Amino acid sequence: MKEMMIKLETIKDVQKFVGIVERCTFSVDLTSGRYTVDAKSLMGIFSLDLMQPIKLIAHENDANLFAQLEQFKV
Repeated sequence: MKEMMIKLETIKDVQKFVGIVERCTFSVDLTSGRYTVDAKSLMGIFSLDLMQPIKLIAHENDANLFAQLEQFKV
């Protein structure tokens, strides 16, 4: 399991982010405050407070995934 703080500032950022994580064969979650959602879910992501940084939790340590997500890192 690996964690990273990210920021999704625009709708395009959210779409690009989901496009990256939906290719993962393992679970990826996003946590904001007390809420945790599936990172592959557009609806779930839009239910979070996107004005604040969000914690990404990948349930496998995939270097390729984290390299692609570097653009969203806070």
